[in-house]
Amino acid sequence: MASPAIRTLTVDEKFDLITANTQEVMRPDIIRDILAVRPLEIFWGTATTGRPHAAYFVPAIKIAQFLRAGCKVKVLLADLHGFLDADKSPEATLESRAQYYERTIGALLRAVDVDLDNLQFVRGSSYQLTPAFCRDLLRLSKRVSVHDAVKASSEIVKSTGDPVMADGIYPMMQLLDEEYLDVDAQFGGIDQRKTFALANDTITKAMGFKTRAHLMNPMVPGLSGGKMSSSDPKSKVDLLDDPATIQRKIGKAFCAPRLIEGNGILAFIQHVLLPYSQLQSPDGKASISVVLKDQTEATTLASFGEVTAAYEADQLTPQIAKKLVIEVLTRLTTSIRNEFDADVEWQRIAGVAYSSPIATSKRKEKQTRANQKDRKAGQA
Repeated sequence: MASPAIRTLTVDEKFDLITANTQEVMRPDIIRDILAVRPLEIFWGTATTGRPHAAYFVPAIKIAQFLRAGCKVKVLLADLHGFLDADKSPEATLESRAQYYERTIGALLRAVDVDLDNLQFVRGSSYQLTPAFCRDLLRLSKRVSVHDAVKASSEIVKSTGDPVMADGIYPMMQLLDEEYLDVDAQFGGIDQRKTFALANDTITKAMGFKTRAHLMNPMVPGLSGGKMSSSDPKSKVDLLDDPATIQRKIGKAFCAPRLIEGNGILAFIQHVLLPYSQLQSPDGKASISVVLKDQTEATTLASFGEVTAAYEADQLTPQIAKKLVIEVLTRLTTSIRNEFDADVEWQRIAGVAYSSPIATSKRKEKQTRANQKDRKAGQA
């Protein structure tokens, strides 16, 4: 789909777009002050652990909004953070998983029409192992208590019993990432709030570094009602799932009638479908068109408030909402699957990065044809 003609945004419009759908923004004054004089520089980091899934469309849409607002964006592939987090990424997989993430997230961003020329991927290990970073990490460790460091990571790293030293190192490295990436702001999930709060309380006083703004999006509910997680196959849609699998998973998703809280289907509409439609619209206005219950003509819903009102009135039923998500999610993931199917190196990387290699639709079809040929030969 071709991107809409871009119009110049005011400072207020840029700020509104940058902060849209966030649950909390720390130090919004920093963002406003910078927007008045130059583009905001911001980064989003992701630990390279399990395979990226459909929830990654949420940060992808925010990155698209940042870029639309003229921001300079860096995506941190936090390979060492993945290693520190309860060994979610064994040391032998660090390189392959970082490569897999870069290819997957690049394809994901292209699927929502992000111009990658305005975005930079950075590998955490490219600077986190340098003498300067290690020295600053040691300096910071003298100023942050063990209690505060472990508390900051309590909602991010996987708990396996008593805290280990890596649990405290993890958030301190994230604090230093802001300085070494030379940004004005960091974007992440609300589960990182304690780390962001530690940054605001510590980084300037302890290290003399500038204070950054922090933007947090809500955690998107998974298909089973809890957090969407790579480690829970029932809670997620993989970005490489085929249309039939997407339809089956969304069809079984938790989506109680009239219930808004914890509804992963509605959350996807709020954080992906509506803002994506806004980015695609020439006038910058969000809207989705859907035929509601007992109607024959499509109704335009222009805000999440209108979506929830229709859902609570049972005009937008769970079945209709799921169908809407299935259609859009299938369309957005098709280009990702096509890129993967056409990229032999990406397929090889996937097999090295994860214990169960991902089968592509084309390879399945090829194997099926080969089996049919063998059967015919055997019958001859």
